[in-house]
Amino acid sequence: MIAMLVMLAQVETTFREPGYFAPVMLGLLVLGAVAWLIAAVLGFARARAFGPSARWFSFAAVCLILFHLQFIVLGFSLLTKDNTLIFGILTFFNVFVLLGAVCAIMGFIRLTNPR
Repeated sequence: MIAMLVMLAQVETTFREPGYFAPVMLGLLVLGAVAWLIAAVLGFARARAFGPSARWFSFAAVCLILFHLQFIVLGFSLLTKDNTLIFGILTFFNVFVLLGAVCAIMGFIRLTNPR
């Protein structure tokens, strides 16, 4: 029994990612960051006309831009194999998603003109 477990532990499996993985992932990451940047700019530009709710939604968009930047820093730290930076980023990975959700909740609370 022990010999079989040792033999199973020595088996290596390799996985090869599909060729489209990296371009699709990077493309979606860049498009997402650009789309959130446009949303933030439009939100701050329209905040004066539409009130504080638009400003809160803009803050949520900025938080999601920062979340996208975390992916870029995480990728850089994985390439340089800097474990301190990797675990520092992964520890607080969802902070900007949480802050963006809080800002979106505040934006919905600040909506004052129901139809």
